[in-house]
Amino acid sequence: MDLFLVILAAFFMLLGIIGSFLPILPGPLTSWFGLLILHLTDAVPMNWTILIITLFFALVIWLLDYIIPAIGTKKFGGSKAGMIGTTLGLIIGLIFLGPFGIIVGPFAGAYIGELLNKSDSKTALKAAFGSFLGFLTSTFIKFIVAIIYLGLYIGKVWDYRSELF
Repeated sequence: MDLFLVILAAFFMLLGIIGSFLPILPGPLTSWFGLLILHLTDAVPMNWTILIITLFFALVIWLLDYIIPAIGTKKFGGSKAGMIGTTLGLIIGLIFLGPFGIIVGPFAGAYIGELLNKSDSKTALKAAFGSFLGFLTSTFIKFIVAIIYLGLYIGKVWDYRSELF
């Protein structure tokens, strides 16, 4: 049973890293569930302090994920249409451009969203840049946290490898 839980936890860790880039999955929270599952094994002792601290950071990052792009868009003169365009652009960009869509999609989506909001081209470009910077900042923070959680997972698996395998 422990081996199954270790594999399931690894799956959640990988989903968390993928979720750092996709707005559909909450990356750090998904990775945190991987840590929780790992601590549910008989071999790895439950460490409530680590779990509570990592949950706190995962929740803060999850909330910031909604705030940071909005700050970037507002700072550069954008509107809600630009923020919605950023998210839609990311999804559409991933579907049609694959990983390259992570970069092009949010920018193009914010630009189109601002143009549809009756902004002139210069204002729309500025807001799209702000939204794009906010998206990149948020994604980078989520990715770093998910990688840290992966490191915690690997460390625990390594420390208790004789009991797990």
